[in-house]
Amino acid sequence: MSDEKAQEVPMVNVQIDGEWHQFPKGTRMIEACRQVGAEVPHYCYHPKLSSPGNCRMCLVEMGMPPRPTPGEDPVVDEDGHQPIGWMPRPAIACANTVANNMGIRTDSELTKSCREGVMEFLLVNHPLDCPICDQAGECSLQEHSAEHGKGGSRFRDEKNKKPKNVDIGPRVRLDDERCIMCSRCIRFCDETVDDPVLGFTDRGSHTVLAIHPNQELANNYSMNTVDICPVGALTSNDFRFQMRAWFMKETPSICTSCGRGCNTVIGSREGKVYRQTPRDNNEVNSAWMCDHGRMNYHYLNSEVRLTDPLIREKGEEAHRQLGPGDSSNGGRVVEIGCFRNCGDRFRPDDKRRVVYDASFDWLSKC
Repeated sequence: MSDEKAQEVPMVNVQIDGEWHQFPKGTRMIEACRQVGAEVPHYCYHPKLSSPGNCRMCLVEMGMPPRPTPGEDPVVDEDGHQPIGWMPRPAIACANTVANNMGIRTDSELTKSCREGVMEFLLVNHPLDCPICDQAGECSLQEHSAEHGKGGSRFRDEKNKKPKNVDIGPRVRLDDERCIMCSRCIRFCDETVDDPVLGFTDRGSHTVLAIHPNQELANNYSMNTVDICPVGALTSNDFRFQMRAWFMKETPSICTSCGRGCNTVIGSREGKVYRQTPRDNNEVNSAWMCDHGRMNYHYLNSEVRLTDPLIREKGEEAHRQLGPGDSSNGGRVVEIGCFRNCGDRFRPDDKRRVVYDASFDWLSKC
């Protein structure tokens, strides 16, 4: 949006948890609450996708000023705000937009009871897979269950059994028992990648996420569905059962696989890289990155990667590590040629005379 158009958007007054704020007209209620630090838990909502409003976790109490009778002027307080008449039914914050003199309550008793009810229904058929689930430690269902759940379940019947460990593509696996039907993955494939291969089948508690017949989730952005899945229903074949999230050190970085320079977060432990995920940057890569760039880190820990200078003389069958005894001039100077397509663009016949040093960090230089 240009600066001129942005200036034309009118501002509206909205009361959130008793305090008045101003937002551009058309702002979603959940985004308005986020901007002022009021937590609204959610599952199906994603700022880069459409809002279906199907998880109902973002229910909040909403109110508007009563309409005055014909010929009557609206009543305002000393600050110019109209009194709010609160509605008896909650509203979803992800699909509704703010309006002038609107009131929103994110911490009322009605809101809390709605969240407890939604969490209880979501956990009715959810399996207790947390000890073996890759999403453990960064799972929205775990966090919201502890923060907004009832702390116990009244469900005593047998849980529904659904397909587990389903291979839906070359890089992604599906566990239907963990799926909470948020439809993020479906909307991402349909709206962002234009590859609508995922969908829901059956109804009610028997609804399952499935791949379309004779199709597979094989596009070059398929692993983004793992990132946006709020639970552990979709997991990456590359990262599956490799490392717990709380053990890894997260380092902001840039993907160098192409010229776009996607912003990334590298997850590592003790110097070993375990995964690479996208980092939000609306000016570069939004919230996504391609599978090629995401997987382009295995060469760091490859067994065939050259980490020391090697030499093979006539009559020797294999290369061996270069040592001081292989150099000339009293064991000080050797001639080496870089055969790797590194930053210096050496040719195989391009040899440089260098000083040999056993402590030299060849791994970072070549």
